[in-house]
Amino acid sequence: MIGPLLTQKVHETLHAAARAGGSTVECSLDLDRSRTTVEVDVAGWIWQDQRFPYLDTCKDRTIYHWVDGAFQPVARFTTSLIKLVPTEWGPPTFEIDGIKMLPTARVSPYADAERKVDLIRPRGKAILDTCGGLGYFAGWCLQRHARRVLSYEINPDVIWLRSLNPWSPEVGSGLMLAQLDITEAIGLLPDKSFDAVLHDPPRFGIAGNLYSQAFYEHLNRVLRANGMLFHYTGTPNKLTSGRDVPGEVARRLRRAGFVTAFNGDSVLAVKK
Repeated sequence: MIGPLLTQKVHETLHAAARAGGSTVECSLDLDRSRTTVEVDVAGWIWQDQRFPYLDTCKDRTIYHWVDGAFQPVARFTTSLIKLVPTEWGPPTFEIDGIKMLPTARVSPYADAERKVDLIRPRGKAILDTCGGLGYFAGWCLQRHARRVLSYEINPDVIWLRSLNPWSPEVGSGLMLAQLDITEAIGLLPDKSFDAVLHDPPRFGIAGNLYSQAFYEHLNRVLRANGMLFHYTGTPNKLTSGRDVPGEVARRLRRAGFVTAFNGDSVLAVKK
């Protein structure tokens, strides 16, 4: 079981209830996945028969989890600083060295994943999820009754974030998660083994190999005839350099054997 997870908003709710003389308060300790009742007093709070302290400092844009008798940020620094970041909608996003990996400016990252997954019509399909991240794409595939999902995530720290995120899907029951570099692993995948691909890579400047002609040709190879590809591109550098990354992606995909169409900040393609 995951939890309790604290954000600044929840911490303030607990503290305010105690200062007001209340004995219990309803709140969420799993990032708005569910609601629970917590006992509070001026010294701390009790949940599931365990006492927890208030934090001396509870920072904004930080999620805390209970480990080794204290609340610690859900963050790790190995080669990069990777952290889980709360959103106003509940489902969190994550950052790598301060760069947000999921859109949250106008929409929940979870709802955004739902819309994008629906574009490939996952019901009954075998789906390749190239850059798994927090698993929101894979989770919606399962909810939309995909037959199976094979998901790749290269970064072990991102997989650790998933283990603490109540909005990330559990591995099993149709979902397999591999901690591998998809640009290397894809060469071992059989021809025509998937009905659809979800490709949500980091920006081009960070992971240019995930936008390469050779990689797109592999995506075409592993798809069955009329297989669908959703490719998130965003529009990085468009205002500063005028570079048209979606256009470049579409041209490479067409050379690889796809028919392409633009869909918002992404390219939707079908194998010829």
